[in-house]
Amino acid sequence: MVSDRIRMASLRDKIVSAEEAASYIKDGMVVGMSGFTRAGEAKAVPMALADRARREPMKITLMTGASLGNDLDKTMAEAHLLSRRMPFQSDPALRREINDGEVMFIDQHLSETVELLRSRQIRPIDVAVIEAIAITESGGIVPTTSVGNSATFAILAEKVIVEINVNQTMALEGVHDIYIPSRRPHRQPIPITNPDDRPGLGYIPVDPAKIVAIVETGKKDSTSNILDPDDETEAIARHLTRFFEGEVAAGRLGLSLQPLQAGIGTIANAVLHGFIDSPFKDLTMYSEVLQDSTFDLIDAGKMLFASGSSITLSKARDEAVMPNFARYRDKLVLRPQEISNHPEVIRRLGIIAINTALEADIYGNVNSTHVNGTHIMNGIGGSGDFARNAYLSVFVTKSIAKGGAISSIVPFVSHVDHCEHDVDLIVTEQGLADLRGLAPRERAKLIIENCTHPDYRPALQAYYDEAVKRGGQTPHCLEKVFAWHLAYKDKGTMKAAF
Repeated sequence: MVSDRIRMASLRDKIVSAEEAASYIKDGMVVGMSGFTRAGEAKAVPMALADRARREPMKITLMTGASLGNDLDKTMAEAHLLSRRMPFQSDPALRREINDGEVMFIDQHLSETVELLRSRQIRPIDVAVIEAIAITESGGIVPTTSVGNSATFAILAEKVIVEINVNQTMALEGVHDIYIPSRRPHRQPIPITNPDDRPGLGYIPVDPAKIVAIVETGKKDSTSNILDPDDETEAIARHLTRFFEGEVAAGRLGLSLQPLQAGIGTIANAVLHGFIDSPFKDLTMYSEVLQDSTFDLIDAGKMLFASGSSITLSKARDEAVMPNFARYRDKLVLRPQEISNHPEVIRRLGIIAINTALEADIYGNVNSTHVNGTHIMNGIGGSGDFARNAYLSVFVTKSIAKGGAISSIVPFVSHVDHCEHDVDLIVTEQGLADLRGLAPRERAKLIIENCTHPDYRPALQAYYDEAVKRGGQTPHCLEKVFAWHLAYKDKGTMKAAF
């Protein structure tokens, strides 16, 4: 029963329906909801709010940790509930409204949102809606499968609504580490020097008087839709494994490498999965999302410990892991995303960051967010937090997309999320380009030769040769830099440009 999970007895009379709880949210408010990459989102109140918006038109600004599961972004977008959304999303229906200009989307580095809230640089949170497994004797909120921005949302909000999910395992209690940085300009160093350090609390500390409603829920998290490794992703993993073996041989890394970070999705997950059949051992992770590969590596005896901000698993892996979560608890920690993604900690620990690119250009600039430079896909997420501050910043992508109609290596990216200064390695199934210590012209030769698909390599080399004749530190043919993108837009294939 939900009341058994509310250990502060005086809060038990706050149990209400989702509809009654949603009534605390008014038109024009800023709402902070739990949820990070389809994990740990509030599930009942958002649906009740969307139902109300269909009857009584209203708009809110919605902040979360990252994307939501259970089609919540879709439901709220189609109910025309959202006026502004930040800092990340991945839903096709919401994406359409954003690209049509109906919803104002603020794409942010995931470490920054609560910093802006804390310093009052953006509008404050009116109501926070947080999923929990329990409320402690002191009124502390124990999160479920994600922390994300939930802690700061709850601490700063005027009112807090708690959804107690009775189907989330109580074995999650003890895995969270809620550490909130002190205020600037006298902030103390964040006391994390190893991925398994736990300087914080096991719950979100809030004034119980701010908890205005408690809702019982039982809906599960959405599972991820990552695909199994294929020939291309396995090739990318092999290229990276050989590279790391070379780093070990050169004495720059040991067999435990450095703490690993991997972005969400099929390619990054498959690359990490490739470490199972590698010589590396005693691995650790300091990342955002703990995916299938994290638990695969733990089960294989390859990974000792993993720090993240959420747990997002495929259906099969979820069914294997969550009923047996107690066996993983001492090997995991879930933190607020401003800590999991904090530049200070990333730089201190020397993270190896592996993230996915939509496209990269011949000089190493990376686009991870916009299709043809204009239409948002998901958002920058935490990739920038890690890429700028990592010991090694790796971007992976298949060399072609849409059956070969798109080359992922282009003359110039149509949108820059990660500039050439923040990118150390680019890896496709074709090969790996180690860009460290190289000037732009040296980078271009390596990326064209090693990473570009054979169907596009001659045309890319011809573009570069012509650009070099015109001179410059970073040679370009300005009238041709987006010719490939325009060809795809107008004719359905980049090959029409040459």
